[in-house]
Parts: sequence; structure tokens; C-alpha cells
Amino acid sequence: MPGSTEPNDEAFVPLFDGVSLAGWHAAPRVCGSVYPGGPSVLEHFDSLGIQRPVEPEKHPARWKVEDGVLIGEQDTPGSGYGGYLVSDQAFGDFELKLEMRPDWPADTGVMLRRQRDSWEGFQVLVDHRPSGGIGGFFGNGLASFSAVPFAIDVVRDDAGRPAGLVADDPATSVEPVTQEKRSRLSYAADVDDFLNVWRWDDWNELRVRCVGAMPVITTWINGLKIAELDTATLESPNYDPDAIYKVLGDRGHIALEVHDNDAMFGEARWGVGAQCRWRNIRIKELSTNSGASQ
Repeated sequence: MPGSTEPNDEAFVPLFDGVSLAGWHAAPRVCGSVYPGGPSVLEHFDSLGIQRPVEPEKHPARWKVEDGVLIGEQDTPGSGYGGYLVSDQAFGDFELKLEMRPDWPADTGVMLRRQRDSWEGFQVLVDHRPSGGIGGFFGNGLASFSAVPFAIDVVRDDAGRPAGLVADDPATSVEPVTQEKRSRLSYAADVDDFLNVWRWDDWNELRVRCVGAMPVITTWINGLKIAELDTATLESPNYDPDAIYKVLGDRGHIALEVHDNDAMFGEARWGVGAQCRWRNIRIKELSTNSGASQ
């Protein structure tokens, strides 16, 4: 299988105990600056003619545990308000493994090196929605860079129900993958290889490796290598590695996301009543000389 690898499970420790939210805290989708020293996200919304969210700080999304599964949903379902569940502990270099099962549509993801009380951090995308990227990257408060290998959409059965993933059609895509977005990656999987390993309406394993002061971040889905990003050499408008390092440092929190709805996607970003489910969340801390990827 192209790009596949099997990690050694030794030294992984649980981040989620399967029965409670111990070790985590809920946080709202507060908006900081678009990039270090840049305009605020709210000012950016104004410049684009997008309505500002109303009191998002009061809505950290809803997080609960049922039958060993961590569940995230909007606060309240259908309200359009998302949020995060943030690890109390901060991490430097690590490998993270978890299983995920998002509804369609549900725009979620895993943030790395996130600041505890602000929104900056690197995000591994789990955009299980039209024109969504899975296993690629986005820069929250880091110049909103997008580095993705492919985008996906859904195929529907005869009754119109979502029935499986397909490659996004660039001709009709709301958010197409461009060569510029793909070229920011030092490794980018083929969408057909991804579709061959993704399990529809079932559990899928995400593995993330994050190593370095300005890290090299690598992702795998069900053992298939999806993407690799060198955040120290990334080139994107307004992206300044030195300024970003001053904000993030070399350690940060891990966070799970429930996205809010917006004027661009509306309920196609997060469906009414949609949930994302997580389980078997575990981490292995690495020494700084462990290397970038295997």
C-alpha cells in the first residue's frame, strides 16, 4: 500500500480515560488575529462583508462521554456554534493516535501546539463535508494557510442519503484544492489511495507525528501516509515562521474541534444534529532528536 507504515505501540499512554472528560477542558471559538501582528479575525470578516458571530465566547460546543466514546456536537445542536475540547497538558514532540467517526457533514479536526487560551495552532483537518480535506493542514491564527493533498465529497444512494466518499469535483467545488495548496506539502497522498482505506460510517484511525521547534507534521489514516508539512519552510501569504514561533513556542496543547457554521457553507459545514466521535486517544512523547518522520 503506497505510503503505509505500522507504528510501534510501545510507550503510548491514554489521553482519554473512556469514562470522563478528565484531563480536558472545553473552550469556545474565540477569534484572535489572522496572523501574528495582523488584523483580527473579526476585522477580516468585516472586510469580506461576513457577519460577525454573536457572543461565541458563551458557546464552547457540547462534549460528553457515552459507552467509552467522546462525542462533540454544536452548542446547541443546530445553533451553528462550535468550540474545542483542549488537553490540560501541553506537549512538545509526540506521536498521537486516535480513532474517529464523524457524521456527514461534520467539519472537525485536531489542533497541535495550540495555545491554551487563544486560537493559534496547527490544525490537522478532518473536514468530513463537501470540498473537505482529511489529513491535510490549516493554520489557525497562523495566516490561515491551507496545505492539503486532496478534497472529498459524498455520493448518495437512490433515496438521497449519503452513502460514501468520492473525490471532490474541482469544476463544482466550493473550496477546490489548488496546486498551490498541494505544493506546500513535502508529501501528498493520492485521493484514490485515501478512498481505498477510508471506512464509511465506521471508525478510522488517525496517526499524527509532530517533531521540531517549528515542527514537521506527518499524518496517516488507517496506516496510509496522507501528508507531511514542514512548518519551518512553508511559504504562504503572511506566514512568518519566526513570528509564529514567538507565539507558539515549542510546546502546546492538543484540541478536538466542533466547527461553527458560516455564510460560506452553512449547514453543509456542520449538519443539524451532527456529531463527531473519538475514542482510543493516546500519545507517545518523543525526544527532540527522534527525527521528522519514518
